[in-house]
Amino acid sequence: MKALTVLAAGLAGLALATPVAAADVGGRWLTPTGATIETYSCGNALCGRIVTSEGLRKNPDMRDTKNSNASLRSRPVKGLVMLSGFTGGPSKWSGGQVYNPQDGRTYSGSVELTAPDKLKLTGCALAIFCKSQEWKRVN
Repeated sequence: MKALTVLAAGLAGLALATPVAAADVGGRWLTPTGATIETYSCGNALCGRIVTSEGLRKNPDMRDTKNSNASLRSRPVKGLVMLSGFTGGPSKWSGGQVYNPQDGRTYSGSVELTAPDKLKLTGCALAIFCKSQEWKRVN
């Protein structure tokens, strides 16, 4: 009976911890190339926008000139949504899209919170050519 009570208390603790863990992915993250990306909830999904990058530090008015859609090439890179539609959680999200303004392409992807201060982003082309990056939390 005591073991059952301990197990129930442990499961209740996990259930209460889940929303906190899900919220932990929100915030600002530093990429290996020096960009800062802000992740946030957008409806029931996880999204992310560009806060700054090396290119933006040199040219704050930088535009999305490499976008494969010519009608979007004049939009600013600052504030650009580059992560969208990721669902799941509390530590892994999938089914989303990663837009890379450096090549103007959109990739399928996944996001994993590997530690409180580390985020692993994977982007794939054709579901077989994948590349991962580790992002570090910015305070």
